[in-house]
Amino acid sequence: MGIFGALTTSVAGLRSNSYALENISGNIANSQTTAFKRVDTSFLDLVPQAGTSQQVAGSVTSQSRLTNTQSGSVQSASVSTYMAINGEGFFAVQKPGSFTDNNPVFTGVNNYTRRGDFSLDKNGYLVNGAGYYLQGVPIDPTTGNPVGSTPTVLKFQNDFLPSQATTKISYRANLASYPLTTKHDTSRPGSELLRAADFASNPQVAGTSPPPFGDNTKVGLQVNSKAGTAITGATLLKGASGNAVTNSFTITDTVTVGSGSSAKTIAFYDSGAGGSAGSAANTTYLDLNSATVTDLLGAIDTANGNTGTASSVSAGSVTLHTGVASDLLLTSTAGGFAALGLTSPVTVTRTGGGTVGTGQVTGADNQTFLDESISGGATTAYDGSGAPVNVQFRWAKVDSSTLGTGHTDTWNLFYQINPNATGTQVAWQNVNTNFTFNSTGQMNPVIGQLTLPNLTVSGVSLGNVTMSFGTGGLTQFADTNGNVQVNQLQQDGYAAGQLVSVSVSNAGRVVGSYSNGRNIDLAEVSIATFNGANFLKRTDGGAFEVTNESGEALYGKGGSVSGSSLESSNTDIADEFTKLIVTQQAYSANTKVITTANTMVQDLLNVMR
Repeated sequence: MGIFGALTTSVAGLRSNSYALENISGNIANSQTTAFKRVDTSFLDLVPQAGTSQQVAGSVTSQSRLTNTQSGSVQSASVSTYMAINGEGFFAVQKPGSFTDNNPVFTGVNNYTRRGDFSLDKNGYLVNGAGYYLQGVPIDPTTGNPVGSTPTVLKFQNDFLPSQATTKISYRANLASYPLTTKHDTSRPGSELLRAADFASNPQVAGTSPPPFGDNTKVGLQVNSKAGTAITGATLLKGASGNAVTNSFTITDTVTVGSGSSAKTIAFYDSGAGGSAGSAANTTYLDLNSATVTDLLGAIDTANGNTGTASSVSAGSVTLHTGVASDLLLTSTAGGFAALGLTSPVTVTRTGGGTVGTGQVTGADNQTFLDESISGGATTAYDGSGAPVNVQFRWAKVDSSTLGTGHTDTWNLFYQINPNATGTQVAWQNVNTNFTFNSTGQMNPVIGQLTLPNLTVSGVSLGNVTMSFGTGGLTQFADTNGNVQVNQLQQDGYAAGQLVSVSVSNAGRVVGSYSNGRNIDLAEVSIATFNGANFLKRTDGGAFEVTNESGEALYGKGGSVSGSSLESSNTDIADEFTKLIVTQQAYSANTKVITTANTMVQDLLNVMR
């Protein structure tokens, strides 16, 4: 090659290092460009053919080395439609060839980019900062599955989302094993239960035969006599000391059993003070000179018609029995009544009784029902036109295993039909299913779901609605609050709504937020990958075109999408500055070769002189 070959080789070196400098300059200039991929420079030696003993270093050329597969760091962004790709892949985009009436006209040529700063424009397209329009696959709002597999330019209109009638209610809850109803009294077994006899129309499951009336009890507080020991049946109702109640009864005291015209009275006299029994109708007289607690309890049983287990005293506590003839209502003016551990008035209702179950609560029984049941939550359902309906639920416990053999923990579920019902109008409807629970608090048998036929609330019909509980959705565990802990109460209906905004989820889907509060998946963002991603052709705005070397776009195996995020440039400023120094030194070295070759040529010309 000689001296002149050295000159041309140095010129090639200058050209190659100039090209490297140009790439470095572009990298530094785009260090803050979203998802920019830096361009490195490769140097290739050009060696002419020669014998083995005549080989030379040869000339040099340069070419770009792309870094499309090297991701930049992902940073969070405040714009909900911004997105970044974690891993391999590119967003599929198109750029309009022209505009007609301010609407883009697309050429159908796909481009690919990592730049994810997409925003919704006035026409409903997602456009990034370089003017490229996002492509994806529409989602079927009914099934939630993509419609097809070929990406198209996405456009989101401000159309209304049609209303959807409620067809299913999902319900999961824990029912307190002892519900704290308004009428509950822990000293009266069964007082927490819905009592059919309290209703003009028994609201239990339709066709349920009411149990016969049964004895019920009321246990008073434990109290002592004046002697300081627990009272017994032999404790006197009057006495200055010893085994007598702490607050003596007097001849002016009365104890009334029952109410109204059927009420019976227990009155007192004192023969020791010259008194005698009276003769008033429906009145029993006890002599305070000798009467004991047992005498008073016996008189109460007789007045109430209790011929079964007698009321008694044990360990200082009075236990009153209703018997099966009637409920027990006691009122007393006696100051000594409190000395028996009782507070006037005393109300004890019998267990059982009532009519055959109708499965409905009438307006006349509404307050009684509210007093004997607990809230089960509420949800807003929708009819076919999207009209909202407030569906309220209540639970009533109708039987308890604590009552002994033959009893199980059983609940009934009700939903409100007419909040303004009066008289015989139906206010609440029983779902007509008994929910029973075993000793571990699990439903047995399991009721996974049931159908509410022609669910109608306030005159609005929802048709047949399925109520789903799942295999373990209902439990009965102890709850100190004594209420229903609702864990899930959802329905699948909604009113019509207009698109308010869109965002991108981390599942790579464009989500539409509607004015009715619904969030619906509208489209799936398409992520393209290439077997030769570093052989894509760069275009403006951080986009790429397919080449023969890159291969065609492949879908379905790209990285994941992060919503509200942006990918930064993969340019490292420190690295670029280092390459800048090296390139400058190499450029200067090539100029030195040219200077030296020029001197040698001048020496050669001097020989000729």
